[in-house]
Amino acid sequence: MSLIENDLSEPYSIFTYRYFLLNWPSYCFLAYLNEGDEKDVCVGVIICRLQPHNGRMRGYIAMLAVDKQYRNRKIGVTLVRTACLAMKENNADEVVLETEYTNKAALALYDSIGFIRDKRLARYYLNGADAFRLKLYLK
Repeated sequence: MSLIENDLSEPYSIFTYRYFLLNWPSYCFLAYLNEGDEKDVCVGVIICRLQPHNGRMRGYIAMLAVDKQYRNRKIGVTLVRTACLAMKENNADEVVLETEYTNKAALALYDSIGFIRDKRLARYYLNGADAFRLKLYLK
């Protein structure tokens, strides 16, 4: 949980994590490092859900975090692709998420996978920052 707490812009309670993990465990994934002296070290996490939305099945990426010292190794891309594939296999039509409009690294990661910027959400975060809603069409 410290991985998420250190890297997300919003403070989430333990109940938020439990909500996702208990209701949609098939769409939550961890990435472990298994090289050298560092075995079984959790370096990344993605937490998602899949549910009906306006007559479509919509996946939602609630949280993605990769430990700062392990970034630029395609861990985030792999987690997102793994989660999107799991959602697609369960008939997801689309996947959405929000990210801060100034988070260039996240925007580049999602752009590389094919997400589009669906809309800008003014003052979306508690810190007053705007967000982009990103969307990936799977069908």
